Amino acid sequence: MSDPGARLTERIVRLPDDRRIRTVVAGGGAGPLVVFEAGMSAPAGSWVHTQREVAEHARTLSYDRAGYGGSDPDPADRTLDRIVDDLVALLDALGETAPVVLVGHSWGGPILRLLADRHPERVAGLVFVDATLVESMPERSAKAVAVSFLVMGLLARVGGKGLIKKVSLPHGASDQIADADLVIMMRDYACAQAMRTARREARHILSSLPTMRRLQDAGTPPVPTICLQGGRIDRGMATIRPLMNRTAGELMAAAPQGRVVIVEQAGHLIPQECPDPVRDAILEVVEAARVAR
Repeated sequence: MSDPGARLTERIVRLPDDRRIRTVVAGGGAGPLVVFEAGMSAPAGSWVHTQREVAEHARTLSYDRAGYGGSDPDPADRTLDRIVDDLVALLDALGETAPVVLVGHSWGGPILRLLADRHPERVAGLVFVDATLVESMPERSAKAVAVSFLVMGLLARVGGKGLIKKVSLPHGASDQIADADLVIMMRDYACAQAMRTARREARHILSSLPTMRRLQDAGTPPVPTICLQGGRIDRGMATIRPLMNRTAGELMAAAPQGRVVIVEQAGHLIPQECPDPVRDAILEVVEAARVAR
């Protein structure tokens, strides 16, 4: 068992093929369940601060995707389809068949889009947090992602956890996030296991691009949707960042109930750098979903 954080509860759920998936739950009350989907290389612990805050107003669920943290590895290829299959199976195993609010950071964005495309009836609302877009993943960038996970995995093996943290959060984390929560965030992230699993997922970025393009072109279901984008232009992002934010704006303009929010002082890791806008966006979507019921 791993400490999930104060006021959060760890539960192990078995999928139909008997793989164990580690989940973290908190909160209660009426209304839709909020499901957190992390980015590539990130475990459930990346949401610890935001999940606790949202859980004061709603039921919440985060989880370690297969191979991360306390979840069993998957013998199958970790494609977008396979990841969505796992998430649907997890919700079914928990008896969560009602529409949920999906929150996805980075690679979690395409996962949300594919689930919403396949099961629109199971989606009550969407919150994209600097979600991966086709425009942000040209072939060269996709290959670089896999290499970066290889390098960080090597660092983790030689005791470079502190360096991984510094590389991932060069501007530091928000002072609103407690030191204990930062420890939990890094525990299952800055390790060889997470980077090995991330490389397995990264192998399918290029083959996923046609699906991602189709999903972006198809748009989102007519549910409350907020897209949070980082506004800070970090090194190497002078071209990609404006393109990502412009594309996100276009996607939300086409969404029936969508809007985009630029978090000017944040880069890619908005939940760790500026958690308040993430919490506020989720609660706004939850409330809108409750009213729509």
